[in-house]
Amino acid sequence: MPDYKPKDAIALLKADHRSVEDLFEQFEKSSGDGKKQKLALQICAELTVHAKIEEEIFYPACEGKVEEDLMREAYVEHDGAKVLIAEIEGGEPSDEYYDAKVKVLQEQIEHHVEEEEQRLEGMFAQARKAGLDMDALGSELAARKEQLMTEIQATGLPKPELATLTETTISS
Repeated sequence: MPDYKPKDAIALLKADHRSVEDLFEQFEKSSGDGKKQKLALQICAELTVHAKIEEEIFYPACEGKVEEDLMREAYVEHDGAKVLIAEIEGGEPSDEYYDAKVKVLQEQIEHHVEEEEQRLEGMFAQARKAGLDMDALGSELAARKEQLMTEIQATGLPKPELATLTETTISS
């Protein structure tokens, strides 16, 4: 077990945001298909786990305490990211649109992070103001994150589970 001080839920989620921002920055500066693919897959893994812990634990805890429109947007933004993640994972850096997909994913994530972290009105601010137990949520998020990272290392990225899109939406 890593020896670190447990973080509250928002600190943990913000740390994930900073980690992914750093990976995107490394991707932009990298050259060589092997390095790019390794970074892109790491971005995809971290975002997959992050979205899953938010959707399984943090967002349900926020239901009824955070603006409903903000919650809906967050789920739709996650689904948009999941579609790109699946395409990036299924592709390779030599593909014509690979870098563009990573860039668009980065832009979507930057927008999403801004909405979650916005002072006073963002999802995190609203959740904190509602008095959620951030320490308990943080412990739950950290445990689930560790479990998911172990699963991904063992079996690879799972097929994306879309919260707001149906198979008929995608195939039509």
